[in-house]
Amino acid sequence: MGLQEKRAVKTFQDGSYQALTNEINTLAGYPIEFEVNWDALALDEYAHLYEECFPKVYFTPLINAVKEIAADDMGKEALKGALKKVIIKNEGGFYYASSAYSFNDGVLTIDHQPFNNVDNITERSTVLSELLMKHL
Repeated sequence: MGLQEKRAVKTFQDGSYQALTNEINTLAGYPIEFEVNWDALALDEYAHLYEECFPKVYFTPLINAVKEIAADDMGKEALKGALKKVIIKNEGGFYYASSAYSFNDGVLTIDHQPFNNVDNITERSTVLSELLMKHL
């Protein structure tokens, strides 16, 4: 990761990332731990796309899923009892929702390439929501 990528990651971390994780935690009604492998997400020569792509690929689908699940008290309680941590990374080469998500022992892992199928937000939201509800 070069200087341009480091600057773009820092800008995202200080701005959008905080707002997005705060929104997720507010919707859930409790603090969820986030662990992000920034080095794996920050691919060289894509720094100009971080602000657009990271939310679409990693955060908006999670926001949509949490909104759906936490729409009532039963959903909020089920989510709180099950989801403790979210790991975001780009290690497996996955770019479809059907293979990008896993949930084990209270940990949701999102392993998706940051710049592929960026606009498939609805598909990712649906797959993620179904996965989480299955484990609640």
